[in-house]
Amino acid sequence: MNQCGLCQAPVEDGGYLCVGCVSCTRAHLESLPALYDGLLPFLTPAGGAREGRAGKGGPPGLPVVEEILDLRGPGGIVGAVEGWTSVIRADRRMAPPPAAELGVEGRLRAGVAELLGHMPWIAVSWPDAGPFATDIKQLADSIRSIIDPRDPAELGKRLGKCPAIDPSGVICGAILRHYPGTTSVTCPWCQCAFPPATWADLKTLIDEDEKGTHSVRTPDEETEGACPIAS
Repeated sequence: MNQCGLCQAPVEDGGYLCVGCVSCTRAHLESLPALYDGLLPFLTPAGGAREGRAGKGGPPGLPVVEEILDLRGPGGIVGAVEGWTSVIRADRRMAPPPAAELGVEGRLRAGVAELLGHMPWIAVSWPDAGPFATDIKQLADSIRSIIDPRDPAELGKRLGKCPAIDPSGVICGAILRHYPGTTSVTCPWCQCAFPPATWADLKTLIDEDEKGTHSVRTPDEETEGACPIAS
């Protein structure tokens, strides 16, 4: 029995994505054109203040937010979508469609439509379904975080990756967050709890792991409050 490449749940029919993750991936794909459109109001900084000197040809243009410009450009959202369509066509030994004169928005809609058409094959037959679904989810989520950022109090403060390890020495690595009003930091994946007395040591371990300077640790050497990943 395979595991879903996105949520790791068992997939009884031997496919590579579970039914729920297929549905979610389709929804993420379908949302990309609207998210692309939703970025347009964020392209120019609030206030539209002009900066710099005017050239002989007239006043300077409005500044733009480069991150938004990149996402809406040829190498942004549409680049990610077309990259996956190319990989899938190659794996399925399919010729590319006839060239068409389309702008970025038209190319994005065409690419999304093609990927949606591939979804039955992706879910059942493609070993790279997990990385594909993960990438599409992260792309959609990253755009939503710009268009409709969540309340920081709701999201919680990001601390870093969980340093708890299992008996074989594998580090958990899930993202730890501290939520206002809570007296402990709990890993959402391995459920290890870190009370306030351990936070200084926890920060040290997180910093070491992120810099790649940590030494090999065993469960017995973990700071008080950390726990191995449940097997």
